Amino acid sequence: MKILCLTLLFHATLQLQCDKGQITAHVGGEFMLVCKYDTNTFRYNKKYWCQGDAKSSCAIVADSEGVTKTKNTHRSHVIDARRRGLFVKVTHLQFEDAGVYWVGIDKVYADIMTSVNVVITEVPVSKPALWPLSSLVDGPTCWGQPVTVRCGCTKGTAVRYSWYQNTHQKDVLLHHSSDLYLHCGRVDKDSNYYCLASNGISSQGSDILSVQVPVPADSSCIYVISMQGQPMYDCAHRMSTTTAKTPPPTTCQATRKTHPDAGNQSLQINQTDPDLFFSRLEKAWTGVPFWYMLLRWGSFASLLIFLCIVIKCTKARHRPVKRKRRVRFKQRPHAAQ
Repeated sequence: MKILCLTLLFHATLQLQCDKGQITAHVGGEFMLVCKYDTNTFRYNKKYWCQGDAKSSCAIVADSEGVTKTKNTHRSHVIDARRRGLFVKVTHLQFEDAGVYWVGIDKVYADIMTSVNVVITEVPVSKPALWPLSSLVDGPTCWGQPVTVRCGCTKGTAVRYSWYQNTHQKDVLLHHSSDLYLHCGRVDKDSNYYCLASNGISSQGSDILSVQVPVPADSSCIYVISMQGQPMYDCAHRMSTTTAKTPPPTTCQATRKTHPDAGNQSLQINQTDPDLFFSRLEKAWTGVPFWYMLLRWGSFASLLIFLCIVIKCTKARHRPVKRKRRVRFKQRPHAAQ
């Protein structure tokens, strides 16, 4: 009896053989299984990909004729290329895809089947890199503007990101996210930050992000960000304007306060008013396009010419009437004689 079972198993093995008995792939990846079968005997038989611990109770996921429809059919493909082989391809792998599978050939009385064990793992994460979403060269932090720093890995599947702040040799969890949002309300003192990337099998920490705060405040604070791979900058220009003293009063203001004489005040006002007028005029016309000025003055000139023509025509219409009245007045005495 044992010899008969071994003979049938060996015969079935010759009829269907696959290149792998175990497949190890990662989440989000794919794999390809290549099998050979007896094309002379089972060329037109249906082939299928079945999931289950036992071949008698496994559930068909996909077949070569496209008849089977399940929730995972769109990710599993069975391609019968006849003499070139039987191909089973599964894409967008998930953890639930792990387990025992069977490649089968539909046959009367007893299908021909061979088992394949599928193992799904995660890809180890690489060291995360940090980069700002806006340029730091222009010094937006020097003027109290917020900055977002992003953390990301080039390798790894199902990666989770967390931001930590190092305070007094103690790491404090800020939030679980790939982005760190820095603003005046958060950077109230010098601090160090770092990002931790992890998944089910590994974890990696990023380089330190250092923040110096020369001027803390709820708004319009001044802080400097230093991180690996980013250009260095400082806020020296902003610090100089912030710490500068209020300029002393001008000579005109001091003169008006120390000399309340009305004559002197009127003289100062007459001297300063023209300057104020021209300065306002200059500000009003600064940035006005040339075509607008040309159109405006051209319209004004056209209006003047039109008014002159109207006045001239009006005068010309009244002149002949006055002449006729004079002629009639002279002819009346002659007619009486």
